[in-house]
Amino acid sequence: MQFSSPRFKSLAVTAGFTFWFFIISASIAGVLAGLLGVGGGIIIVPLLYYVMNLLEYDQSIIMHTAVGTSLFIIIPTSIRSSIEHRIRGSFDKEIFKSWMVPIAVGSVLGSVAASYSSFKVLTLLFAGIASFVSIQILIGTKTKEQNINIPKSLFQISPLFIGLLSAMMGIGGGTLSVPIINYSGIDIKKAVGTSAAIGMVIAIPGSLGFMLGGLNQSELLPPFSIGYVNWLAFLLIVPITLITVPYGVKLAHRSSQKGLRKLFGIFLGLTALKMFSDLI
Repeated sequence: MQFSSPRFKSLAVTAGFTFWFFIISASIAGVLAGLLGVGGGIIIVPLLYYVMNLLEYDQSIIMHTAVGTSLFIIIPTSIRSSIEHRIRGSFDKEIFKSWMVPIAVGSVLGSVAASYSSFKVLTLLFAGIASFVSIQILIGTKTKEQNINIPKSLFQISPLFIGLLSAMMGIGGGTLSVPIINYSGIDIKKAVGTSAAIGMVIAIPGSLGFMLGGLNQSELLPPFSIGYVNWLAFLLIVPITLITVPYGVKLAHRSSQKGLRKLFGIFLGLTALKMFSDLI
């Protein structure tokens, strides 16, 4: 291939765009992990989904690999985020201890369910919940500290379903756990910090489940993959998220989060629309 050919130039432009898209998206994922306690998966999954679509990998493994790899990336990201929050006193030890086991059980069940789910099911699940969260944010979801008296039984079983859905979506659980913890009467900053630690509990068993679940798909998977977890993406993204997480934590403790939440909501909405369009 000649370096001056139109095809080479087109490939170079695409590679350059993908590189910067990767860098910027990973940076945003790290900031949001620290800011909102979401683990970053809500950004990482669409990022990997986009890149693998661009590289024309088989549709049957794209979403599974995006979700499994995202969970693996969340492990170091959530550890870094939770440490930063705990240093600032934003961590509820009692909730974390009481939620650990059901969250982990839910994560295992979610990874098993995802391994046997189709591309369309996983995409529809992610896009549906992303749409719901986007609408909540954009119509003015409150972050004030108020107790809306969530029934005790519902509060006790909620971590099981948070773990299950989060593992199937490849997220750290903050999207689901922060509102529940906050509305039970816990300070929003403590809810975010506790959720960051919960992300680790979801991600460890969840990513292991995706590794095992994808071992029989090796001929379809990208290079450097173990099951549905891609190590190359992990090594490219994690250093960036670890650098940017502290900036998100600082933002969470410094100022109003309304503007960033709105941008986050718009991004989620656009991502959901793109995923829905891919299903048509």
